[in-house]
Amino acid sequence: MAFIIANFGYSERRACKLLNVDRTSYRYSSKPDGDEKLRHELILLAKEEPQCGYRRLKTLLEQRGWKVNHKHVYRIYSEELLGKRKVTRRIVD
Repeated sequence: MAFIIANFGYSERRACKLLNVDRTSYRYSSKPDGDEKLRHELILLAKEEPQCGYRRLKTLLEQRGWKVNHKHVYRIYSEELLGKRKVTRRIVD
């Protein structure tokens, strides 16, 4: 997009129309993730309490003074793969 605007002198509107791209999509810039402290705390709690799921970890976070939504905790819990457990199989002789 920037190449067409710079080299051919097209306006942003015309370049977006030419490439069939929404102008809002072209202008979009993502916001930095502000969850570093919460993410770190959740990982520490999950290591301390490996048998707990995200709901129990949310309760433990609230006991430590965090005000957090269950959907927010679940998103971080899933991103960090904290719900994945190693499956060890027993060999029966």
